[in-house]
Amino acid sequence: MALALTVWQLVWGACVCVLVHGQQAPPGQGSDPGRWRQLIQWENNGQVYSLLNSGAEYVPPGPQGSEANSRVLLAGAPQAPPRRSQGGLRRRQAPVVEPQPPFRVLEPPYLPVRSSDAPPPGSERNGAQQGRLSVGSVYRPNQNGRGLPDLVPDPNYVQASTYVQRAHLYSLRCAAEEKCLASTAYAPEATDYDVRVLLRFPQRVKNQGTADFLPNRPRHTWEWHSCHQHYHSMDEFSHYDLLDAATGKKVAEGHKASFCLEDSTCDFGNLKRYACTSHTQGLSPGCYDTYNADIDCQWIDITDVQPGNYILKVHVNPKYIVLESDFTNNVVRCNIHYTGRYVSTTNCKIVQS
Repeated sequence: MALALTVWQLVWGACVCVLVHGQQAPPGQGSDPGRWRQLIQWENNGQVYSLLNSGAEYVPPGPQGSEANSRVLLAGAPQAPPRRSQGGLRRRQAPVVEPQPPFRVLEPPYLPVRSSDAPPPGSERNGAQQGRLSVGSVYRPNQNGRGLPDLVPDPNYVQASTYVQRAHLYSLRCAAEEKCLASTAYAPEATDYDVRVLLRFPQRVKNQGTADFLPNRPRHTWEWHSCHQHYHSMDEFSHYDLLDAATGKKVAEGHKASFCLEDSTCDFGNLKRYACTSHTQGLSPGCYDTYNADIDCQWIDITDVQPGNYILKVHVNPKYIVLESDFTNNVVRCNIHYTGRYVSTTNCKIVQS
């Protein structure tokens, strides 16, 4: 017990701390009036140390008129040059980043027409001289169109396999749900045993452009068709019309075909990237979307058409919803001779309209 007391007395004698309570700084010493001061002194091993605290004080952000600020001074230590007050807590400003959508999905190429591509008012009749093509309200240079798809139907494919089929209405229920038949098929007096006469033909469309042809509707708006077990990503991918050869008048109700877009086949060196079974739809450059003549809705209902000479018109991307580099090669016309029992198809070719 005596030994512990002796050690404590030695420590207490070696370190004496004197605390001077906060006081006002005397005037005339270059300090701000009313500044709070605190002086701490202690002794250790015969050496006296002093600590002067002028008090902490919140400084609002912004430019400061004086460089004087609250500091802690250690007696006998070299003083660093005063630094300019930064004023309060300052946060580093993060770089400005544009907000991004929660997920990135290939959206349809709704590309606005640039003002430089639109002709001035009153100059539409001079489109040939300007080297531009007028298609509805879309204007695009005829040449140097890069980075766009270009759909081209195959006229030979249509001509090779056009034929007439007769089918009972009960076997066309899926097609009837998609409005692929003439209006008389939906009449109240129509029965499942009524026979419909169908002008069937195949279609093969190639994308010979330099960019993917993507559906005009976002994926979350695609419609599922349970009969055909796939999504329809475009309301009107093709128009099928039968016209009178003499007058050009439409004699059969035009059918607006809506299909599932995919890469059926591709030229050598091009890879298939879209398939209906994988729920990705589109048409890659150098690839073909093929519809055989025996699939549903690949026809025109000619039940009410009389025998005679007609023109079959197939128009892909008919409303020009998806921008292409060339709209002058989207239509195929064929001469059709209908006898009432069969058809003969000749002179299929690509035309402008």
